[in-house]
Amino acid sequence: MEKKHQYQGLTKQEVEESRRLHGENILTPPEKASLWSQFLEKFNDPIIKILLVAWFLSMIIAGVHCWGPEAKGFTAFLEPIGIFFAIMLASCVGFFFEVKANRAFNVLNTVNDDIFVKVIREGNICQIPRKEVVVGDIVVLETGEEVPADGHLLEAISLQINESTLTGEPIISKTTNEADFDEEATYPSNVVMRGTTVVDGHGVMAVEKVGDETGYGKVYEGSQIENNIDTPLQMQLAGLAKVISKAGYAIAAITFIALLTKVLLSSSGMPVMDLISHILNIFMVAVTLIVVSVPEGLPMSVTLSLALSMNRMLKTNNLVRKMHACETMGATTVICTDKTGTLTQNQMQVYQTNFYNLKDQKLVDDELSVLIKEGISVNSTAFLDFSEEKIKTLGNPTEAALLLWLNSQHQNYLEIRENDRILDQLTFSTERKYMATVVQSSLLGKRVLYVKGAPEIVLANSNRVAIDGTYKPVEECKASIEKQLLDYQNQAMRTLGFAYQILEDGQDATFFVNGRLHKTDLTYLGIVAISDPVRADVPAAVQSCLDAGIDIKIVTGDTPGTAKEIGRQIGTWKTGDTERNIITGPGFEALTDKEALDRVLDLKIMCRARPTDKQRLVQLLQQKGAVVAVTGDGTNDAPALKAAQVGLSMGDGTSVAKEASDITIIDNSFSSITRAVMWGRSLYRNIQKFLLFQLTINVAACLIVLLGSLLGTESPLTITQMLWVNLIMDTFAAGALASLPPNERVMKDKPRRSGKDGDFIITRPMAYNIFGVGLAFVIVLMGLLLHFHAQDGLTPHDLSWFFSFFVMLQFWNMFNAKAFMEDRSAFANLKESKSFLTVALLIIAGQYLIVTFGGEMFSVVPLSWKDWGTIIGSTSLVLWIGEIGRLIERWRK
Repeated sequence: MEKKHQYQGLTKQEVEESRRLHGENILTPPEKASLWSQFLEKFNDPIIKILLVAWFLSMIIAGVHCWGPEAKGFTAFLEPIGIFFAIMLASCVGFFFEVKANRAFNVLNTVNDDIFVKVIREGNICQIPRKEVVVGDIVVLETGEEVPADGHLLEAISLQINESTLTGEPIISKTTNEADFDEEATYPSNVVMRGTTVVDGHGVMAVEKVGDETGYGKVYEGSQIENNIDTPLQMQLAGLAKVISKAGYAIAAITFIALLTKVLLSSSGMPVMDLISHILNIFMVAVTLIVVSVPEGLPMSVTLSLALSMNRMLKTNNLVRKMHACETMGATTVICTDKTGTLTQNQMQVYQTNFYNLKDQKLVDDELSVLIKEGISVNSTAFLDFSEEKIKTLGNPTEAALLLWLNSQHQNYLEIRENDRILDQLTFSTERKYMATVVQSSLLGKRVLYVKGAPEIVLANSNRVAIDGTYKPVEECKASIEKQLLDYQNQAMRTLGFAYQILEDGQDATFFVNGRLHKTDLTYLGIVAISDPVRADVPAAVQSCLDAGIDIKIVTGDTPGTAKEIGRQIGTWKTGDTERNIITGPGFEALTDKEALDRVLDLKIMCRARPTDKQRLVQLLQQKGAVVAVTGDGTNDAPALKAAQVGLSMGDGTSVAKEASDITIIDNSFSSITRAVMWGRSLYRNIQKFLLFQLTINVAACLIVLLGSLLGTESPLTITQMLWVNLIMDTFAAGALASLPPNERVMKDKPRRSGKDGDFIITRPMAYNIFGVGLAFVIVLMGLLLHFHAQDGLTPHDLSWFFSFFVMLQFWNMFNAKAFMEDRSAFANLKESKSFLTVALLIIAGQYLIVTFGGEMFSVVPLSWKDWGTIIGSTSLVLWIGEIGRLIERWRK
């Protein structure tokens, strides 16, 4: 072990005392809900609650039918068993998929507190696990290492920290020299924070905070706070549940009053027991209507839609942890996105080279090309890792970008570096803003001094500029070079200037005095502009969101200039935008809630943002009625991810960010977020289609039971037949309509309104369709019943015919439901709708088997092929009328 005399560090006793006073360097893990409580949570769904009431009432009816005057035995319990099965199936499917997603998430989100860090204790450098670091420890920081705790710097040599996990800023220079402190920095220049990474240089820190007390830990704690915000779908279903229950009770009440009045008016001389029996039967009819009015397939449809979307979205790089997040993405009106890694590639790259003597900026076999490639190779501390398919950069990202450019020119930087011998070197520091290296060049056979750094500093140390094959005094070129630099800076580029000096034999090579260049004769080679480029797919993905009526707000720790330029490149920052559309984190904090609420919808960019700023932005947007999705990969993003209706973490983000999110974007791509919006909107539309189909059946079934009872006839559909219609048609249709593929056309629609004054899930066109088609079915079916009555009364053949006719009407209407709101034929995209076709075939096959072999259990007799042909042919008019209507609508538009 190497002695470190200037720092003694803690003794064993001091370590134990510090641990007792300040705790361990571990984050308290969030409390996980038990599997049992997760399962019970599924029963909080408003529709499930109504179904449970319906199941309880149906059990009472079944009990009366089972042991009453017309004892039906066990068959009376088929319907309540079917309803209970539907409830359990919907709940268990949702539970299964969420547990499965959470397990995948836990694998993705492994955290290791046993990573070793170097500390000084009792005067010796030793390695200990990160979790054993205590307040007061002296920690040695090297390039590539993660800072294990919060503290202040005792030493900083060319130290640069990646603070993107906390502020969004990838490169922050750190120093212990107060004169060089950056007053605009989010955290003081001599302070380092847990979770950040050393990208260049080295330093020594004294630990001041560990575990939950660190900035990282505080944000982690904030990410555990439950937001308790209902998703738009939950609010819609709660509203629908109220409407359905009110409608069911109203119809039941009307029926009960009408039938009771009818019985009482004709009850003269009726024995009391008979009267009580009639009243009890009337009550059973009313309760049956309540049961029929509840769409058993709705929770199944919603759960299936969400579960199928979870699985399919995983294939598009969206790992969904909470099922309702699938649909909520479709209701999103605002996306607050961070910059680094989401909009940009999070890898610095050479945007443009401007070496004045380099034709077309291509390296050739002349002396200046050799000076450029050798200068980049040897006057650098970065490396490239070629061990994986994608080249990884190690060390300072800016220097690594130069090596990537050299590699694209088919030059091997490592071979050049290893063949040259370094004679003297000044590493880069924030104080001098340049790096210089003297080498024995293997390519030129001479000693060469290479300098690179801030262009204005390197230019000030140069005597001439190599341009157009000649050498010109710096004064002649200074104005044009400064103009070029200003252009790059206006585009939020980082710039580097390059210079060299070839030493003749015997020439003194003492160029470094007191850490500065001294008595040089440099020739300026040119400048290079470096940026973290916007991902290629982002502008199109952002435009797709803007077309869909979704606001994109950039929230970043970067400077205003950089943020504006990124906004311009992705298409959110326009020429006419003003200072009202951009704000800094401190500026936002200074606003009162009233002032911020007035401005929050107009904001397009928040720069120099801190964790609390982003969270407050989200909460204020929600107060304005916005449905907010937040993207983030850093610990700083966790509170906002938790506060939003949908939190979207990045696949390579921190564990804290992932823990706080609802969806993890595995490939970090904004286009995956756009696909999630498309999935969400398509999913909501599929649920609407199912509701349209389901409620049309319910309207028809309720009115037939009501009218049949009022006319004094028994219901033409028995309990077991209604079980087939309600359970099988509901569940099968739920599967068919829930599995319809997403439609990109939904991205041309505006977001639906959410909240108390938002759009109801049953739109006006849907209501017209439900009641119009439902009433038309009732008129046709009642006409069919009266026709049968007028002949010989209702025979078993007539009832079988009526039952099959009723089912086939719904079968063809399922195709109309598929095409609803699509402005195209029901036959469009049938090849991609394999599940839909499978269900359609199952319904026809099931109906045929029930009628042919159901016998007494279903109160049916087999039908002839002629009957089947007549039923299928006549009921198909439902589809053809729908197709004609859609064709006329397309012509009209």
